[in-house]
Amino acid sequence: MTSQRAATRSMTSLHRNSLPIPDDLAVEIFSRLPSKAIARCRCACKLWSSMLVREDFTDLFLTKSSARPQLLFACQDHNRNYIFFSSSPHPEEEENSSSYVVAANHLARFPSSSYRLFGCTNGLCYGARPRSRKPVICNPSTGQSLTLPRLKSRKWFGVVERRGQDSPLVDNYLGYDPVSKEFKVLTLSMESSKISAKHQVLTLGTKKLSWRLVQCTTAHYSSNKWISISGVIYYAASANRSSANSMVACFDLRVEKFSFVNFGRAMHDSTTLVNYNGKLGLLMSGDAPGENISTTSKSFQLWVLQDAEWSKHVYILPPSWKDVVTKTMCFAGIIVGTNEIVLAPSLQNVLCYVIYFNVERNTITKVGIQGMEAFQGKRFNTYLNYVENVILL
Repeated sequence: MTSQRAATRSMTSLHRNSLPIPDDLAVEIFSRLPSKAIARCRCACKLWSSMLVREDFTDLFLTKSSARPQLLFACQDHNRNYIFFSSSPHPEEEENSSSYVVAANHLARFPSSSYRLFGCTNGLCYGARPRSRKPVICNPSTGQSLTLPRLKSRKWFGVVERRGQDSPLVDNYLGYDPVSKEFKVLTLSMESSKISAKHQVLTLGTKKLSWRLVQCTTAHYSSNKWISISGVIYYAASANRSSANSMVACFDLRVEKFSFVNFGRAMHDSTTLVNYNGKLGLLMSGDAPGENISTTSKSFQLWVLQDAEWSKHVYILPPSWKDVVTKTMCFAGIIVGTNEIVLAPSLQNVLCYVIYFNVERNTITKVGIQGMEAFQGKRFNTYLNYVENVILL
């Protein structure tokens, strides 16, 4: 905070005295500030505002924040009709320590209106209001949100309504293409015939936001298990509604085309799609398919996709697992860079800790989350690899 104020005072003084500052130096200074400081600096003067909305600054800031990914917590408080976002840093490892406490940083809140959150990609979060069927993009770093246009009429696409509900059977994904630097939203709708085959996609940042139809020649059922990696949206899928997920759908954001990879077996209920060194991974319990991750768990499995082939990794849990874990857990994912597996309580109504499993050292670390006491009893979602993104919606 002290360095932030000093940098701000220095830049203010230089601007007031009209002393020349090379743009690249000014951009470098600003890129070292937290996102909340960037928001304030944008309001300081027109010169700073024009500099801080430039694409080169946004890219530089994202690059620096990507080097220090964080945990993101989303608390859905339906009583107050808000969704609250908080983040916390990953703990710095110290030898011979099995527990840490990290402080939560409260970012922003957004009106929920029965808001359903679908996930987070490159600093932006995506959800929808079921009753209106209007998707919403929000940026916890800037406090901005953007309501997307209503989906194309279901009369065009034969969307099946859930019995007794207003919302259609749809799955929604938010992806980012690092080459074109574009965010795209993919929505998959259930056809009245049987299986999803016609979908809609929208590109953020265009002058007129509009949905367009994309075709898929392979009929399948989608799921809420998904991830965006290097310009591709991956999601678990099945051939029919009654069967378990046994394949992965791949949607290339640049060419907007689908492809599919068979997994060859039914995925465990615990299966989570993860980013493993830039490749798609399927992380799951190594025990019986129907079992939860709990104190009785003995191992994890990681299947990594490379050149259309799956390679299997098995991680045996250390004896300390039983001493650290007290609740039924679920996978939050894998930290990009360190490949540590992170787990959170399955019923996250009381957010008090997360678990780090270092697969190289075969160690378990319990990390307490400080500063979330006001949200006890509320529903939480935990996301890994959150990066601050100062892009304006």
